[in-house]
Amino acid sequence: SLPWRGVRDPYRVWVSEIMLQQTQVETVIPYYRRWLRRFPTIRALASASLDDVLAEWEGLGYYSRARNLHRAAQKVMAEFGGRVPRDVKSLQSLPGIGRYTAGAIDSIAFGADAAALDGNVKRVLARVLDYREDAKSAKGERELWEIAERILPRGKAGDFNQAMMDLGATICAPKAPDCARCPLCGLCAAQKLGVQEKRPVVKKKAPTPHYTVTAGIVRKNGRVLIAQRPADKLLGGLWEFPGGKCEAGESLAECLRRELREELGIEVAVGGQMQTLRHGYTHFKITLHVFECKWRRGNARALEVAAYQWVRPGKLNKYAMGKTDRQIAEWIIANSKSQIQKSKTQIANP
Repeated sequence: SLPWRGVRDPYRVWVSEIMLQQTQVETVIPYYRRWLRRFPTIRALASASLDDVLAEWEGLGYYSRARNLHRAAQKVMAEFGGRVPRDVKSLQSLPGIGRYTAGAIDSIAFGADAAALDGNVKRVLARVLDYREDAKSAKGERELWEIAERILPRGKAGDFNQAMMDLGATICAPKAPDCARCPLCGLCAAQKLGVQEKRPVVKKKAPTPHYTVTAGIVRKNGRVLIAQRPADKLLGGLWEFPGGKCEAGESLAECLRRELREELGIEVAVGGQMQTLRHGYTHFKITLHVFECKWRRGNARALEVAAYQWVRPGKLNKYAMGKTDRQIAEWIIANSKSQIQKSKTQIANP
């Protein structure tokens, strides 16, 4: 029982499928409900600002999904009369919609005989059939799609696709599948051979790269400096405390001064280190070193950023940020409140 189950509204099906990409169901549910309260229709989403869209998405990760949803809604309004198109080809013309998502929307919302092959469905098929090719290779993708289309029950594709997704998510799990409860146990070739946890076959991943990154809390006249990331970059459109990746042989302070000069054209004095944060993205991990900085000279300019703002600490919550930058913002806000309270106490008790 999920808030998007039994729903035939193509917009709601579409939003749920985009949110569920690479994200757990339990995480998605509150975001899905809040999103539909804020953007109940395609028109509402299309007319919203990107900042508002990213603010609603904050914390869900993989922010390109939100940007693509926004762009796609605008395209639906401009080119499809405000109606989600009813065929796979037209759906795939929308930003962020690939073959799987198009098949899911077409089958669930419109009752079309369209296959939908996500990671869960791949895993079920690979185990039931003891499929031994690399499931992520071009050949594996092609053959599993062919199988998914061949076994599709005509007229019941939407229910079938959702059932296969649920089976993979709840019983045929990546690790320790609950074979005793599986309705396909008697048919599963991999289970009969005892190799269910070795299917699907995937090549071993390369080691995840790690980067050392800096960020500066640049203060000037009671405000702090934040910059907006370019739309075509990772976390595009979100706001951050400026800084960047260390180059070989570069100290943390040298890195931070260089990044602020290149991105914003300002010179700063790097002070004490305030935080060390660790975070993992899809393809790499970072250790982020956060420093207090004092503006020294130069007028800020958007050289390698989309925009910048000098913001009072109490207003930082109005800007959409990624996880680590939100942690920095919360620290600044809490520290500012502490300083205000300390000043009030000193005034009351001179």
